[in-house]
Parts: sequence; C-alpha cells; structure tokens
Amino acid sequence: MRKGLLRWGGFIAAVGLGVLLFFALRVPQGFSAFQEKNQQIRRLQKENADLAKENADKRDRVRKLRESRTEQELEIRKGRKLLRKGESSIITQDEENKEGASPP
Repeated sequence: MRKGLLRWGGFIAAVGLGVLLFFALRVPQGFSAFQEKNQQIRRLQKENADLAKENADKRDRVRKLRESRTEQELEIRKGRKLLRKGESSIITQDEENKEGASPP
C-alpha cells in the first residue's frame, strides 16, 4: 500500500512539475517576461550609474566654482564671451553654427 502511494505521489509530483514548467515557459508572464524584466533592470541600473557619475561630476564642478576664484572668473568670461586686455579669440565655423549664425 505504501509503495503504491509513493509511486502515485511521485507520478503526481512529476506531472505537477511538468505543468508548472509548461506554464512557466509558455504563459506571457513566464520565462520570456522574466528575461525582459532582467534586461530592463540591467538597462536601468546602467542608466542609474551614468546619472550618478554625471551628478558627481556636477557636484565637483560646483565645488570648484565655490572654492576657486579663477574657476568663477573663467566661467563668467566664457558665458559672457569676455576677453582680457591683450587676449584674442578665434571663432571657428562650428562655434558660429552653435550660436545660430548661418554658415558662409
């Protein structure tokens, strides 16, 4: 009697495992969805890492601007396109296009 129950139990367990495996591979929320989610997670983790690096770079830039008078001056001069006495500036075609000027 016990051997029969063990055989039937093993058979039922095997069938149950087969059904579970079938649904895991065939159902839209199955294995393919799992793979898609993993790819999405990896992509978002990379995007997070890139954004964290960008934030760190910007924090470093702000720190430099706070602490260095020279950095502040360079930033202001660059933004306002100012030159010191005796300095000259070379404007390339790419710079003209960035400013909205039409190419020659």
